Amino acid sequence: MSDKLTHFDAAGHAAMVDVSAKEITVRTATARARLLMQAGTLKLIMEGTAKKGDVLGVARLAGIMGAKRTADLIPLCHPLPIVAVTVDLTPNIAESTVEIEATVRATGRTGVEMEALAAASIAALTVYDMCKAVDRGMRIDAIRVVHKGGGKSGEFSQE
Repeated sequence: MSDKLTHFDAAGHAAMVDVSAKEITVRTATARARLLMQAGTLKLIMEGTAKKGDVLGVARLAGIMGAKRTADLIPLCHPLPIVAVTVDLTPNIAESTVEIEATVRATGRTGVEMEALAAASIAALTVYDMCKAVDRGMRIDAIRVVHKGGGKSGEFSQE
């Protein structure tokens, strides 16, 4: 790991990293998030009776769209040719949570960690938006990269 921040030029100004000299490789990243809620809210989601409709289906699509629009949202993020995005939302009754996992794959010169984080975050925000009328106390938690592969720095994994 480097001890130098890469998004600043020699004068200390914010700058997009020049990746033109990097090799084109397959890049993957997986990010996770968790949404904690009241048991009754989770029940509405699982039964499909939330007032706004299929919460998990809409959140999955929103997460995919979030990954595709990451460069529009994060100022110094490179626009990447994403080739695959999966967003899985899994209810956990015992903990009254929805567990979210997003995996992004691209072929390019820079990683897709930000796209995976955006997908997981946007999916969580969408669940919150669709359920806030019945549970304003929901909490989005534990957003993190759990795997990254490809590129010069190689593999990274954590739970």
